Amino acid sequence: MNRYDCHRAHGPYAGVAGFLAAIAADRPRLAARHQVELYAIVPSLDRTARPTAEEEPIRFHPARRTACLAYGAAEFAASWAGTLRRPVTVTFDHVADADETTAELLHTLLPRIAGTPLSLDLRDDGPDAPPPLPSDPDAVRAAIGDSLARGFYHHAARVAAHGRTVVTSDGDLRQWWACTTGLATALAALDRADEALELYDEARAATDDPKINMSAAYATAMLYARHLSAADQDPARARHWLEQALRLAEHVDDPRHQVISTVFYEQGLALLDAKAGAPAEALRLIDDGLARLTAVLAPGEHPQHLARLRHNRAQVHLALGDPERALADLDTVIDHDPGNCEYYVDRAALHRAAGRVQSAIKDYGTAIRLGPHLPEAYYNRAVLHLERGRDERAREDLEHVLAIDPGHLDARIALVNAHLERGALDAAERDALAGLALAPKEPALLCTLGLIRSERGEPAEDLFTQALEGDQTLVEAWTNRAAVRFERGEVAAAVADLDRAVALSPAPEPRYNRGTALARLGRWEEAARDFTDALAQPGLDRALRRDLRAELTRCRRALSA
Repeated sequence: MNRYDCHRAHGPYAGVAGFLAAIAADRPRLAARHQVELYAIVPSLDRTARPTAEEEPIRFHPARRTACLAYGAAEFAASWAGTLRRPVTVTFDHVADADETTAELLHTLLPRIAGTPLSLDLRDDGPDAPPPLPSDPDAVRAAIGDSLARGFYHHAARVAAHGRTVVTSDGDLRQWWACTTGLATALAALDRADEALELYDEARAATDDPKINMSAAYATAMLYARHLSAADQDPARARHWLEQALRLAEHVDDPRHQVISTVFYEQGLALLDAKAGAPAEALRLIDDGLARLTAVLAPGEHPQHLARLRHNRAQVHLALGDPERALADLDTVIDHDPGNCEYYVDRAALHRAAGRVQSAIKDYGTAIRLGPHLPEAYYNRAVLHLERGRDERAREDLEHVLAIDPGHLDARIALVNAHLERGALDAAERDALAGLALAPKEPALLCTLGLIRSERGEPAEDLFTQALEGDQTLVEAWTNRAAVRFERGEVAAAVADLDRAVALSPAPEPRYNRGTALARLGRWEEAARDFTDALAQPGLDRALRRDLRAELTRCRRALSA
């Protein structure tokens, strides 16, 4: 198990898949704890898996899912490496020509095995020549379909682009279209939607085949509705292409297939209606679609189709201010399609909004298991832990987020603040600087770094000023720059900063601080007003309430003297 060929011609996770399979055979109990990511990377480990259908799936994984898979697989391999009793070297050949999934996993694994007996010998060459990409039409279509269904978009794009070089629309229209739509789908997932749009324009110019034009029209609509950059999205064009797809669907010969296609395309219209502020119309389309779809499907047939419509309806119920109906739909959705992490994240948000914290935490945990290692689920669960005072669990979840997605700024900020709350200034500074290395002008991190420096008695005013240059609404930066200026004796400047903080926030602290500064200036009446307003705020802790009363009494004495 010590040498593996990583060349991209072998497909996604070439080389590393064999390595992981060997570890799984050696440590089946450890593998069971990482089942979701291992089955995704090494499908042969899943004896219950069915071959990927050639038809286009209705749901695609986000491109970032491979980072989550890499994180879980690296944890699995690192845990195994930590049990080794003697040094082991594993050689990976053709690393320079590896698929993006392989390169990502190796990059994730290397720091995790530091200090273990395992070492990786990464080579750019190898003893064997890689096989060519498939040219057989069935093999090409199977490779594209499998890669798209599993979320391995770089490989799907490579195979599809290769397929388009060996076939033309005149020579084999079916094969050419399979490669063209496969390439467009992969490019859209990789944030290259403008290139996908050009491919669908090319398809319409190449053929008047109604099925191809129907599919191209719907795909074009979704590009304009979702995938193009925010500046290029165009709801009117999206609606135009959806209506074109629906007109073509009227001529589908098979009545059952006609209903399925029509309902599917109408969900795009419902999406546009919901975005345009017409949720009632969106609800009508979804309800009508569910009724027609249920009428033509046999019991248990296409459960994901029905689940997707009910999920859409849940979002519309939320837009209409009816969270209970939204929750009922999500419960049904999860019953029909229990393997979709997205549904658990949405249901957790409803539980959280209703104060059902334990149910929300449970759903986020399921999303993390199925995702697997979904950063947003880790982050949202961390927020709930912080709200409940479970600081250690929150820090663990936030560290998971950043190990998977170092650029997740919300998690970085939350972790820095968590360190700061427990007085771990060195850890807080380390994570703040790590975040600023990725986002040098992030106001919240600049502000928090200023707090750390202030706690140490180091200069911090410039950091607060830089934070305010990026975000004039950052109350913490106004308040803390005021504190620095107050301590330096620049009381009038401190009051000016606190004026901005008070204008932005009803919280009692800025008013307490401004009242203190105004009292220093002898402006007793204004100070008393701030202390009175602060005392009127709900939820004051006992110590702050005591201090406010004492300061208010001092002001009244000064005014009556």
